Amino acid sequence: MSIHEIFAALENSALGLSIAQSSVLFPWIECVHVLSVAATIGMVFVMDFRLLGWGAHRSSAQKLMAELLPYTWGAFAVAAVSGFLLFSSAATSYAANIAFQLKFVGLLFAAINMLIFHFVGARGIMRWDEDKRPPAAARIAGTVSIICWVFVIAAGRWIGFTG
Repeated sequence: MSIHEIFAALENSALGLSIAQSSVLFPWIECVHVLSVAATIGMVFVMDFRLLGWGAHRSSAQKLMAELLPYTWGAFAVAAVSGFLLFSSAATSYAANIAFQLKFVGLLFAAINMLIFHFVGARGIMRWDEDKRPPAAARIAGTVSIICWVFVIAAGRWIGFTG
């Protein structure tokens, strides 16, 4: 079974058809998706601004991340589930949409950046955790994260205009 056939089956499933044919399901799911994406990005930006040395100086970077990450992952999970539900309503169209594809490229780069920071850049966090101006590696990770998420937001908005 090809990926196109899988997407077509999803689109023609009871779930996909219910969402596509309902006058209220898609808009409500989209509202949940937009709000959960906003919550995710808002919390990510608070952490990124701390990495840039632009804010949250009353909190160590580790403490801030420990406090925000569970909520960030929760919001991201809601965004992923709601996004999947939206995708299921027109999977073949979305999969062929260049803005949709670019959104996932942005998400991939954001994930890679996060992994590099957490497994490489954050190793020495104890040395600079309380500093108002974190080291270059942390500032670069924060900058790349902001760029990736702005790209994800922009691509996400373009999906509806390029389909």
